Amino acid sequence: MATKNFNKDEFVQDGDRYQIEFSMKEIGEGSDLIIERKKDDGEYEIIQAEVNRHDESLFVVWSEPFDGRLIFEK
Repeated sequence: MATKNFNKDEFVQDGDRYQIEFSMKEIGEGSDLIIERKKDDGEYEIIQAEVNRHDESLFVVWSEPFDGRLIFEK
């Protein structure tokens, strides 16, 4: 499994929600995707965030920006 770390500064506000964009070339098409949010103690928790695709991009949408990582099959 491959990982892609991200931080809350990478999120862009979209109305009352925030989203972060990833290229499908980075993630791969049709791969299993796990989204984890980093907790204050440094551990990660799995969350069920909204995921949208548009053209060659994948967007993770959440109510607030957060530090986290994507885990996916490479």
